Amino acid sequence: MCTSLIYRDRTGNAYLGRTLELTTELPYEIVFFPRSFAFASHIEGHPDLEYVGKYSFIGITMPGRLPTAEKPLNLLDLKPLEGMNERGLTFSLLSYPAAGGKKQSAETTAAVLSASDLGSWALSQFTTVTEVKEALAQTPVLLEPLTLLGGVESPFHYVVHDATGGSLVIEFNLGEMSVYDNPVGVMTNGPEFPWHLTNLNNYSFLSNVDKSRGRFGTYDALQPDSGIATAGLPASNTSVGRFVRAAYYAQFTEKAATPDEAVLTLAHIMNNFDRPRGATIDYPEDGGGHMEVAGLQQTGSEAYATEFTSWTNLSDLGRKIFHVRTYRNLNYARFDLAALSGETDVRRLPITDLQDNLPDTGSKLTAAKHPQGAV
Repeated sequence: MCTSLIYRDRTGNAYLGRTLELTTELPYEIVFFPRSFAFASHIEGHPDLEYVGKYSFIGITMPGRLPTAEKPLNLLDLKPLEGMNERGLTFSLLSYPAAGGKKQSAETTAAVLSASDLGSWALSQFTTVTEVKEALAQTPVLLEPLTLLGGVESPFHYVVHDATGGSLVIEFNLGEMSVYDNPVGVMTNGPEFPWHLTNLNNYSFLSNVDKSRGRFGTYDALQPDSGIATAGLPASNTSVGRFVRAAYYAQFTEKAATPDEAVLTLAHIMNNFDRPRGATIDYPEDGGGHMEVAGLQQTGSEAYATEFTSWTNLSDLGRKIFHVRTYRNLNYARFDLAALSGETDVRRLPITDLQDNLPDTGSKLTAAKHPQGAV
């Protein structure tokens, strides 16, 4: 359903790539939250945990609840699924169905942080994964039933990166929170994060060097093409397979010389995780496991469910530039946090506004006259 990875350029600058796959489109919005914005995290039965933004950030958000006539949506209902702040800290929400279950207990008189607000809390308050980790040790975090998912308890885990490339995974196993340092900088979905690291031990043979010759008896085998080095990579789009592939591409892809080249290289890497509709399908009667986000219902008239890449994000952690493309557009929109830093109001943009392709450029070709006979 989701793949995230850290890529580094030749000088060690860090860049985050991330895809999100679901079986249906949801009402995503690109939202900019300025410094000094007042947040409040609400869990039924507890006082609200209030915090004021120290840092501005941009994110891809989803409503945390269904609106009603009596209680329409407000800005606090927009929960970041992906985001980056002005200091290069990023937050990513990825599906993890095993997160649900018995919730942690906390004193009813204590203010607690809803897991749904981990994104706004981390992005508005901190600059490094170390700061986030230290704050989590002092802050109770509880899962909550999500009305948009039919009451399922926050079936996600969460990844935080900083401008140095440091990486942290926040995971709830049956409601119990664990915080892990992530030495690989890669995350997908289930199983739990330590399992993925253990599974990487099965791929110690991977290399990007093609071994194109071999000898069998007296026969000299010669590979007629390049690319045999990737033969050992998992081929499936499962979370297990994608974790290994993401670790491979993050490790071995050529290190770009400049930030612009690095963003372009990262875009090519993330193309390996771009999933078109219908590439894999699940028939409900066959008991398929397509509903990685429990409670999310398939829409449309298809007799099957198919996950597809709703959007892809590239974050330049050094220059604080946020790139987004949707399923309906192969071109990336670019948001420069430095250019937004002077804004004092929240800015909102439906992600559907990013679906326009480049204009027809045939006129440029027509205008580019070339004298006959010239080379």
